[in-house]
Amino acid sequence: MAAELHVELVAADRSVWSGEATLVVARTTSGDIGVMPGHQPLLGVLESGPVTIRTTDGETIVAAVHGGFISFADNKLSLLAEIAELSDEIDVQRAERALERAKGEADASAERRADVRLRAVAAR
Repeated sequence: MAAELHVELVAADRSVWSGEATLVVARTTSGDIGVMPGHQPLLGVLESGPVTIRTTDGETIVAAVHGGFISFADNKLSLLAEIAELSDEIDVQRAERALERAKGEADASAERRADVRLRAVAAR
């Protein structure tokens, strides 16, 4: 079994993160999934939620991901997201204001996006 896997986290508008990892945890329509080197090939639909990447140098990368697909084969993991932001790119006060605004407007989709951003920041 290989000791690392290559990860590509890509949003519709940019490449968000690329590198080597030992573990990736993401939420799919079937539930949370952890992918390690040597995992069986998979293809799934991503749910909105934080994605955690443990790099080979021991760093933990957390991203807020909003929909998309996950694919793994030959120790290459692709996370193709509609929207993705690294937790250190997220403006917490802006996300909190967006959450309050979405609650006031009863906008479930905007509320979910703001909540995922705040959970990604909390998980870092």
